[in-house]
Amino acid sequence: METGARPSRARRLTSFAADRARRAAGADRWLAALLGAEPGVALVAVGGYGRRELLPGSDLDVLLLHTGRPGIAALADRVWYPIWDSGTRLDHAVRRPAEAREVARQDVRVALGLLHARHVAGDRGLTSDLRTGVLADWRSGARTRLAELQVLHEERAARSGDLAFLLEPDLKEARGGLRDAESIYAVAAAWVAPGPGPRARAAQEAILDARHALHEVTGRASDRLVLQEQDEVARVLGLADADALLCHLAWAGRTIAYSLDQSLRQAQRSRGTGARGAGGAGRLRGGRARSGPQRRPLADGLVEQDREVVLARSAEPTADPVLVLRAAAAAAAAGLPLAPRTLARLKECPPLPVPWPAAARDALAMLLGTGQAAIAVWEALDQEEMLPGLIPDWERVRNRPQRNPLHTFTVDRHLVETAARAAALARDVARPDLLLFAALLHDIGKGWPGDHRVTGEVVTRDTARRMGLPDADTELVASAVRHHLLLPHTATRRDLDDPQTAAQVAGTVGSRPLLELLHALAIADGQATGPAAWNDWKAGLVAGLVRRVEAVLGGHPPPAPLPLRPGQVALAEAGQPAAMVTGPEVTVVAPDRPGLLWQAAGVLASHRLAVRSANATSHGAMAVTSFTVAHPYGEPPDAALVTSELRRVLAGELNVADRLRRQGMPGAPARAAGRPWLAPPKVTLIDDASRTATVVEVRAHDAPGLLWRIGRALGECGLDVRAARVETLGAEAVDVFYVAGADGRPVTDAPTRGKIAAQVLSALTG
Repeated sequence: METGARPSRARRLTSFAADRARRAAGADRWLAALLGAEPGVALVAVGGYGRRELLPGSDLDVLLLHTGRPGIAALADRVWYPIWDSGTRLDHAVRRPAEAREVARQDVRVALGLLHARHVAGDRGLTSDLRTGVLADWRSGARTRLAELQVLHEERAARSGDLAFLLEPDLKEARGGLRDAESIYAVAAAWVAPGPGPRARAAQEAILDARHALHEVTGRASDRLVLQEQDEVARVLGLADADALLCHLAWAGRTIAYSLDQSLRQAQRSRGTGARGAGGAGRLRGGRARSGPQRRPLADGLVEQDREVVLARSAEPTADPVLVLRAAAAAAAAGLPLAPRTLARLKECPPLPVPWPAAARDALAMLLGTGQAAIAVWEALDQEEMLPGLIPDWERVRNRPQRNPLHTFTVDRHLVETAARAAALARDVARPDLLLFAALLHDIGKGWPGDHRVTGEVVTRDTARRMGLPDADTELVASAVRHHLLLPHTATRRDLDDPQTAAQVAGTVGSRPLLELLHALAIADGQATGPAAWNDWKAGLVAGLVRRVEAVLGGHPPPAPLPLRPGQVALAEAGQPAAMVTGPEVTVVAPDRPGLLWQAAGVLASHRLAVRSANATSHGAMAVTSFTVAHPYGEPPDAALVTSELRRVLAGELNVADRLRRQGMPGAPARAAGRPWLAPPKVTLIDDASRTATVVEVRAHDAPGLLWRIGRALGECGLDVRAARVETLGAEAVDVFYVAGADGRPVTDAPTRGKIAAQVLSALTG
C-alpha cells in the first residue's frame, strides 16, 4: 500500500492536516471580525468546517444563532456579503436555537451537521446551549435517528458504489468514504457504540488527504477522483503512481466501511434491535427482532452469544492453531459475525504448522463453501490482518486495483467473490473442495510480474503444498489456476465447429476432472468479474466447447454442428438475398460469393448492431450466415429493411462506408481520430488453431463497424471469411476470423501472410 512512497510523504501529509486547521482558524478570525461585538448572537461552524476539515475547495458551513433580536437580517447581510464578494462558497442559515433544534429533528442531514457544531464568535452560551440540546435530542431519538442514518448510508452505497472497488471513486459519497466516516462519530454520539478507533481515524485522514490533494490539483471542489487526475494526486501525496493511490484508498475505504458496520451492529445490540446475518450492519428499522438463545454451541470452542460468534469458556487460542479457520467457518455457516473481542483473541493463535493438518483444510473448505456468507467473515479476517498468516502471497494482491473496467472488485475481493460463486457449483464437480481452493487462488499470480496464469500456477502449487494437499490434488488445483482462462478464451475466439478447436483444448486439459473444474471455475470467475463479463451468450459458448472436449476425451466423435432450422432452410431455398431476425440472431442468406460476410456485417453495423459472432455455412448455392448481435437500445433490427439494404449492397447500389461515415462511424480508427495514446492494434496469424482455415486474430480499440472494416480488408486480400468471433473486453476488442484463400485452403505463403497483416493494420490505422 505504501510501496514507492517518497521520503517526504509523512511530512507532506502532516502539512495537509496543518493546512486544514490553518484554513479553519483563518476563517474563524475572518468571521469574528465580520460579526464584531454584537450581543445576543453567535456564529457557529457546522459540518466539515465545524470539524476543522476545511479543504481548498470546501464551503464555509455557518449558522448565525440569535435570540430574536431586531435587525437580524441586516446583521446577517453584513456578515454574508463580504464572504460572497470574496468568491468563497457559503452555506448559511439564520435561526433561533429552538428553530435549529426543530429543523435538526426533522432532517437527519441537518442533525449530522450540528453534531459537529463549534463556536466561532459571539455569545458562547448560545452555541453551548445548542450543542447540548442537539446532542440530547440525538440520544433521546437514537432509535429513529440511527435508522435514518442507515438509510442514508444504504442510499449512498447504491448510488455511488464502494470506494474500495471503484476506478473513479467518489471520496465523499461512496461506501467507505468521508460520509461514512462521519457516520461512525454520529453512532458514537448516541452513546450506543464507541467512536472510531485508531485505524478508522487513520483511514479517514487518508481519504481527507486525497480529497485535499485533488482540490489542489484540479483547482476546484472535486469529490470524484477521475482517471486523468490520479497520477498527479498520487505525486502530491508522495505515492508512486495511480495504482498505489487506488490501493491506498481501497485500504482506507474498506477500513471505514468495516468500522461503520461494526458500529451499527453494536448499536443494534445495545438497543435490542439486531437482525441476524453476517452481511454487515443488518437493520435498525422495524422494531425488536426475535431474540435467540443466550449461548448456543456452534463448533469446538465456539458459541453464539448476542447474535455474534464468541469463544467458549473452554477455548484456548494460544494452543489451537486451527481455531482461526474453525471460527471463521462456524461464523459463516451460522450467518453471524465474529465478535470484535473474539477477533482480537484469535490473533493469539499460533501459526498453522506446515503442512496444515486436515482439520484446517476442512475448515477452509467449509468457510468458502458457505458462499456469500463467507465474504463478510473473510473481510473481518482481512481487517484484522490474519490472512497473510494463512496465505502468505495474499498481501501481494490485497487491495490491488484492476484497471480493466469489466472488473467490479480489487484482485483480493475478486478472489473471494469467485470462491463464493463457485460454492453454488459445488455439486457439479467431483471435488468441490478443490474447486473452492482453485477459485480462491486463480488470480493470485497478479501479485507478481508477468503472465498471472503462469505465476499463479507457481504460487498455487506452493500454497497447496503448504495446505497439505496430496501431490495429485496439488497438481490439479495448480493446473486449474494455470488454465482458468482456457475455456472462455477459446469459446469466444475460436470456431467451435472446427474439430481442431476441441482437439487442442482436450490436449491441454488431458482429463475430465480438470475439465469439470475449469468449466465451473470459468462460470464463477465470469460471474464474479462483473455483469459485462458473463452472460447467457458466453455461457452457452463455453458449455458447447465443454461438450465437444468431453467427446474428444471420451474417444467419441464430436457433436455435429446444429442443422439449419426450417425457417433458415426456407429462406435459403427462396434463392434471393434475405434476412431473418430471431431474438439476438440475424440470419443472412445470399448467393455464395467472397466478401459476403463482411458486406452483411456492414449492413448490420449501419443499424448500430454490435456483432458478437458470425458463422457461415451453405445450403446448395446459397450461403447462410448466422450473426449473433446486440443492440445498444435492446431493439431488434427490421428484417425487411435489412433485406432491402443487403440486396442493394450486393448489387453495388449502396455504399456502406458512406453510410457509416454519415452516422459518425468513420472507417478510420481511434488513433487516427486524435487519440494517439491508445495502444496500437495488433494482428496475429495463428497456425495451429485450424486444419482447414487460417486464423487471423485482431486486437484493437473497440469501435462501431470494426468487424466490417477488418472483414473488408481481408476481402481485399482475396480471402473468404468463413467464421468470425468477436469478444469485447471493456474498451478492447479481440476479433478472430477464419479465412481461406481462393483455393479454399489455409494461407501458408509467407509473403501473402505478411500482406494480410499489413492490409488489416492499414484498415485499422488509416
